[in-house]
Amino acid sequence: MTRFWPFLFCLIIGLSISSTAQDRMPKIPPDQLTEAQKKAVEERDAAQKVVRAEACRDPKMDQAKCTADYFDVHGPMVPLLRSPEVMVAANAMDNYLEFRSILPPDVREFVILIAAREWTQQYVWNSHYANAIKHGLSLEIVNALREGRRPSSMSENEETVYDFLDELRRIHSVSDPTYARALSKFGEQGIVEIVSAYGCYSYLSMVMNMARTPLPKSASAPPLPPLPR
Repeated sequence: MTRFWPFLFCLIIGLSISSTAQDRMPKIPPDQLTEAQKKAVEERDAAQKVVRAEACRDPKMDQAKCTADYFDVHGPMVPLLRSPEVMVAANAMDNYLEFRSILPPDVREFVILIAAREWTQQYVWNSHYANAIKHGLSLEIVNALREGRRPSSMSENEETVYDFLDELRRIHSVSDPTYARALSKFGEQGIVEIVSAYGCYSYLSMVMNMARTPLPKSASAPPLPPLPR
């Protein structure tokens, strides 16, 4: 029993810090933007109007992601705006992987949630939780990811993706059998997009964890608990 208390104390402290930590890179007021930042915002806004407006016509799209707040600079793009060209490039990659990837929507969202869980990134998790379920990812699988467990009832596609990314994460490579299995399911472009989505959302997670980007006020997904270390 005595071993339990240090763990409980660390858990409480960790949750307290994460919930009260100050946003290190908050939104820059419009009158304080540099010319380069203004140009980057204009480029990003123009892209959003085309890509996100098209995506929002999908009845399975989480309508919370179709509000004015989501069309505005938000989430990881807020801290990334400190480097305007990086923000524009990151936004373009994010838009492609979320809205135009060749991956089946449930696979795409599965990859994104795996990245969010790996980094305990609440913003990414909240942003994709409802979309993942609407696009066919079972609540059982989502809950297993949330709890840091290997899901037990995965489809062949889901199991292939999970094993592929688990191997890549653990040994920083992919074995021939694991690669061949993924290749047979998704082809070369699909494999590149699986790795790209995992890498992109890991990158965005790192940015927001560093900047302590807060959740939106509308956040409704069950939060990620800390993973045991």
